Amino acid sequence: MIAKMKFINMVGPKEDLDMVVEKYLGKYEIQLENTMVALKELANVTPCVESNPYKELLAKAEELAAMTKREDPLKKTFDRKQAVSIIESFEGKRETYRQEKEALEAKKQEIGQALQDVVPYRNINHDIREILDFHYVKFRFGKIPVEFYEKLEKYVYEELSTIFYKCQSDKEYIWGVYFVPVSEAEKVDAVYASLHFERFRMPKGYEGTLEEAYETLIRRLKKTESALLALEAKMGEELASNVEDIYAAKDELETLCDNFEVRKLAAYTHTNDKTFFILCGWMTKEDAEKFEREVNDDPHVYCTIEEGHESRIAKPPTKLKNPKLFKPFEMFIRMYGLPDYNEFDPTIFVAVTYSFIFGAMFGDVGQGFLLFIGGLLLYRLKKMDLAAIVSRCGIFSIFFGFMFGSVFGFEDVIEPVWLRPVTAMSTLPFVGKLNTVFVVAITLGMGLVLLTMIFHIINGFKAKDMEAALFDTNGIAGFVFYAAAVAVILLFMTGHTLPAGIVLVVMFVIPLLIMALKEPLTALITKEGEVMPKSKVMFFVQAFFELFEVLLSYFSNTLSFVRIGAFAVSHAAMMEVVLMLAGAENGASPNWVVIVLGNLFVCGMEGLIVGIQVLRLQYYEFFSRFYKGGGREFKPYRKVRAVKNE
Repeated sequence: MIAKMKFINMVGPKEDLDMVVEKYLGKYEIQLENTMVALKELANVTPCVESNPYKELLAKAEELAAMTKREDPLKKTFDRKQAVSIIESFEGKRETYRQEKEALEAKKQEIGQALQDVVPYRNINHDIREILDFHYVKFRFGKIPVEFYEKLEKYVYEELSTIFYKCQSDKEYIWGVYFVPVSEAEKVDAVYASLHFERFRMPKGYEGTLEEAYETLIRRLKKTESALLALEAKMGEELASNVEDIYAAKDELETLCDNFEVRKLAAYTHTNDKTFFILCGWMTKEDAEKFEREVNDDPHVYCTIEEGHESRIAKPPTKLKNPKLFKPFEMFIRMYGLPDYNEFDPTIFVAVTYSFIFGAMFGDVGQGFLLFIGGLLLYRLKKMDLAAIVSRCGIFSIFFGFMFGSVFGFEDVIEPVWLRPVTAMSTLPFVGKLNTVFVVAITLGMGLVLLTMIFHIINGFKAKDMEAALFDTNGIAGFVFYAAAVAVILLFMTGHTLPAGIVLVVMFVIPLLIMALKEPLTALITKEGEVMPKSKVMFFVQAFFELFEVLLSYFSNTLSFVRIGAFAVSHAAMMEVVLMLAGAENGASPNWVVIVLGNLFVCGMEGLIVGIQVLRLQYYEFFSRFYKGGGREFKPYRKVRAVKNE
């Protein structure tokens, strides 16, 4: 069912806008509309151009709350000044913490780079300061590719006045230091450069050997990392000890931010020296009546409720309001699209038909019980709508399990209340013997098609669409034709006398002619447009092929329901295969491992396939006849909450 909506208009002094939002709108669900759009034809209204002063503070509060890593702390309540003061105070502390952290991280990165530079030369067991203070010998730290180092040793090393001290190597490079007299430095440097030697300038300040320098850097790195951890722990403790204040401030800032955002949907009008706000939006009928009674006692706020929806720029939003038993099936409706406000809500229809058809296609007492218990437990734990649907479908599977006499695939445990799908046969005129379940499935399908046509007719009248309600293939003309076809088929199959020829003409030919001439008839009734198009030949050719397509669709849609009986039979057949594999035929002692695994496999695989097939029937055979799903969801600007005591 769709909750009835009322359009609300509120007018009051601009300075009372925050009070109205806090005191009144905080109690009710209301979907606010853009008032400037609704009143765009008026010349004396202006929009709000103020920026939200709480948005930036709220973002900072949310960051602080996320840093506490607490999901549901005990909450306090703060006013605006307290909330702003707390967040600004913590933001100042966090800025100091951020600066200290950045300095420590920069220091850590600097030490890490120094370590990376020193590591390749750790095996130089000599005081590095003495090397750096050489006067008559130049030194060059760096790395050389392996292939060029081999060329250095083979071709030029003996001819150069240099010594290369190898420190570390891998597959690509050799790290080391070469020494050269000052007088030969330029020549030797040029040779090494031609061999792709990459020089590294060792910074001054190291004392002792490079191994000792490395150990010193490691100690400095650990000290810096400890300082970082201590700083993070300090900030964490600060946040943890004030977690309630942070969350309370965040909640208050959320409210203030939401309240201020309302201004963007409001319009302002000026009279003399006074400025008034105008707000409008949608409420459910119940909330609107309560709200009107409450506002009537306020001398500063004026409220009007509009009954009609035709004059509104924005169509009413859709809020589904179904009993708890059927509410999980709203998931399927949302997947297809919410109903328009004036459209028929198919939730209860889907809940009943989906569960019933699922049970008929998957009739087994034992497996249905597993679906019921599994879905119920999963819904209790996770609150998943799909789990609730599975649980309800399990109940119908249990019901049809008794009707078919099937318990975990065993058909000799209980007697069927109705029939066994595999063996039950019916003899029909002209057709001969046919599985009874197939006959019942097609009959059920024809009845459901007629019911969906009635829904289509109701929707057509509600939308004041005469063509859809009267002349459409799913309107009154289509309903009469299809109902006549169903009646004739049932009379023929049950051996009864068919109606007279004149009656058949009225029942079949006239509805077909009406459907073919639906556009001219609509124009004739509504007095809009030409009754007959200029190209009459083309019109009748098109109408002929459209009627042929309609007849074909009636036939194919009806046969589509055979799948209900087919799955009922296939389920029993699959369980017969499982019992055969378990050696349970002819009363033999079964292999219970195979029985259990087979039941789980069939329950999971076939349950999934049946669920998809039933959903396909809902969308393609039912919804395509009467349902459009073009509604917009009712979205209150914020959730209802208790108003604070002033």
